[in-house]
Amino acid sequence: MTHGFDTLQIHAGARPDPATGARQTPIYQTTAYVFRDADHAAALFNLQEVGYIYSRLTNPTVAALQERMATLEGGAGAVCCSSGHAAQIMALFPLMGPGLNIVASTRAYGGTITQFSQTIKRFGWSARFVDFDDPEAIEAAIDDNTRAIFCESIANPGGYVTDLDAVSAIADKAGLPLIVDNTSATPYLCRPIEHGATLVVHSMTKYLTGNGTVTGGCVVDSGKFDWSASDKFPSLSAPEPAYHGLKFHETFGSLAFTFHSIAIGLRDLGMTLNPQAAHYTLMGIETLSLRMQKHVENAGRVASWLENHPAVAGVTYAGLPSSPYSDRVARICPNGAGGLFTVALKGGYDACMKFVDGLQIFSHVANLGDTRSLVIHSASTTHRQLSEEQQIAAGAAPNVVRISIGTEDPEDLIADLDQALTAAG
Repeated sequence: MTHGFDTLQIHAGARPDPATGARQTPIYQTTAYVFRDADHAAALFNLQEVGYIYSRLTNPTVAALQERMATLEGGAGAVCCSSGHAAQIMALFPLMGPGLNIVASTRAYGGTITQFSQTIKRFGWSARFVDFDDPEAIEAAIDDNTRAIFCESIANPGGYVTDLDAVSAIADKAGLPLIVDNTSATPYLCRPIEHGATLVVHSMTKYLTGNGTVTGGCVVDSGKFDWSASDKFPSLSAPEPAYHGLKFHETFGSLAFTFHSIAIGLRDLGMTLNPQAAHYTLMGIETLSLRMQKHVENAGRVASWLENHPAVAGVTYAGLPSSPYSDRVARICPNGAGGLFTVALKGGYDACMKFVDGLQIFSHVANLGDTRSLVIHSASTTHRQLSEEQQIAAGAAPNVVRISIGTEDPEDLIADLDQALTAAG
């Protein structure tokens, strides 16, 4: 029996607790789990049996969240971790090695650009950033050492909608996995696996939890990529010395990536999601569709108002008829263009700073996807480490403010924006 999204966001992965009958998923605040006997312990450590060993690897509360995320994204499996940044490293870890590269979109969160352009170099990995609206540029950036293609479904900060169908066609032709960050869209607005994505990553900190309380990350595995089709992915296709020569893809099939991420990724990188954070996120997801509908409705009204304000040079919201990305919304994000966009002010950098300081309902924070409306001047904060050229390419030019529209009364939000724009001159 198949169920709708609204049912699955509440019930997937959440069964009554067999010991107590508790209806809400309990917080299993435990480090370790008692083995039935010595043979049971050996089987677990040999990956011959699935179960709980130690909470760095697996935990029942986190497992419920993993099942829910895999179900909502239409994937074979999922692994949760401590943050969205951790999820990106977890996604790349089984694919990469010294001297290898990824091809990534220039339209990405500033922290992602810094992680890919600076930090991963310490592993001997590299990233090539190109405009993902230019298919020829993507193809030209791929070489024999490329191991993945990376983009965001709805790009932060500008709310640009990526043509996932076109990008996945390029990935398929090259025999490479496509990794899509679906944080800004959530599986309610976009299901990247249906558009050819191999892996979907999330910062669950944002819309999924929805209340700004905890950090968390997730990697959902489509289960559809053939890791043994070439010799490019030995971590998944070749014998694994730490498990007596076990081949993950041969042994686990569609769950190869998921099992590798737990048995090796979490084991050795230790980017564990704590069970209390998993519990908060499970509760947040229960209302995901309701919140996203309100985010989209509010964003449309506020963006339309801002577009016609004399102090505004432009609004990037893809849900506006004037957006060059509006034609992609129905195809890629059929439930709406999200709640995230940027506003360019005619007064430039100084006006942006005054505008941010003048807002009263909007919170000035380095986060998005909260029930509260949020604002940040990306060029002086989240994208500060980038050059001005990189800032502009990422959609975070000095005269641009990022807005994350919450679920408040839209007339109150418009009134707050109006008084702040007036105060900014």
